[in-house]
Amino acid sequence: MTRRLTRTMVAVVAAALVVATVGTVLALRADQRTDTRSELGRQARDLADRLEELQRPQVANALNALLRLEDLRVLCFGDPCRLAGLPPQGVTRQELDLVRLRAGETVTGSQGRLVFAAAGAPQENGSLLVAVLTRRIEGGVPGGGWVVAIAVLTLAVAAAVATDLGRRLTRPLREARAATGRIATGDLAARVPVDPTDGEDLAGLAESINAMAAGLERSRGLERQFLLSVSHDLRTPLTSIRGYAEALAEGQAPDPSHAAGVILSESRRLERLVNDLLELARLDARRFSLDVRPVDVGEVVADAAEGFRPAAERAGVALAVRVEPSLPAAAADPDRLAQVVANLVENALKYAAGRITVGVDRPAVTVWVEDDGPGIPPDDLASVFEPFTTSSRRAAREAGTGLGLAIVHELVEAMGGTVRAEAGAGARLVVTLPATASRDR
Repeated sequence: MTRRLTRTMVAVVAAALVVATVGTVLALRADQRTDTRSELGRQARDLADRLEELQRPQVANALNALLRLEDLRVLCFGDPCRLAGLPPQGVTRQELDLVRLRAGETVTGSQGRLVFAAAGAPQENGSLLVAVLTRRIEGGVPGGGWVVAIAVLTLAVAAAVATDLGRRLTRPLREARAATGRIATGDLAARVPVDPTDGEDLAGLAESINAMAAGLERSRGLERQFLLSVSHDLRTPLTSIRGYAEALAEGQAPDPSHAAGVILSESRRLERLVNDLLELARLDARRFSLDVRPVDVGEVVADAAEGFRPAAERAGVALAVRVEPSLPAAAADPDRLAQVVANLVENALKYAAGRITVGVDRPAVTVWVEDDGPGIPPDDLASVFEPFTTSSRRAAREAGTGLGLAIVHELVEAMGGTVRAEAGAGARLVVTLPATASRDR
């Protein structure tokens, strides 16, 4: 690309130089022709006053050599003389305007590279003597060599500048190509050097590629973390199931009924994890259906939260539900909304020290779940809704599979709402749903 760009710039400069050089040469030739005609005109006028001397051949030959003339002729027109002699070669009688010559004017003209000038001297007998001078313009142009030399020098400088400029312009593109090639082969740590002097567009391209690489690198890290978390969550119940199953098979279980209960409990835990993984995969691929309609959010939230009251009591956690009266209806899928609330309460139950509050209020229609456990660090606020996100927030008890908030995020966005996490003394997760026409509860 550098060579192609350099060739293009040199070609443009060369074309401009050719046009400028040709124009300059043509202008110089035109000036040379004009100057020659003016000079010959002055000489013809001066010689017209000495026509008798010019009629002597030796004098005419001397003047031809002295004035660098191609030819010098003295012609006579009118009575009592007839045409005395012929015009110089290349000059016709029609080009000698006798009317102007009789009026005392000087007549000049050119044919190709031959320039002529004529001046007349009316005689007392009514005849007209005319001095005709011709000079052939040389093929070269005065200063033409300098023009060509300057053009060649300019072209050489342009080639050097074009080469340097081509390298400067294509360097960021070469670096970007090299970096994207490394990224394509899996080296997500590759970055493009950002140089503000490259210009806004090229620097912006480098920054965009670097942002893409950083996003891919982060996604790969999350993917690895996800796989490690899934592996851990699968291995733990499988280890318990296998251990108790082997003990039962070998008849070494001290309490078969307890062993069967552990196997059943861990099997349900595995089933829940697999179902959540499948649910998250369907949500991520948008391969699920929604029945969005006006919903009494307060009623759905209260029913879903009350379902966790027995689990909260067993954990020693107080569960409170606060629903603001006369809320407008929201556009949502009631079943999916109940799933969202269940996942939020289950997450709060994992961290709560002694209290969980579920609320529905304004502005718009806002559902929030708050616990009194350790708050969410500010650095983790943007990533709490990603699958298996590792947070420095310490859990008080085991609950759920670690995918609940990721499912919440996908469901809320699919229903046209937003979800966010807020830091504080505890954690507060807030869901905002689009409201429809208001109605009384």
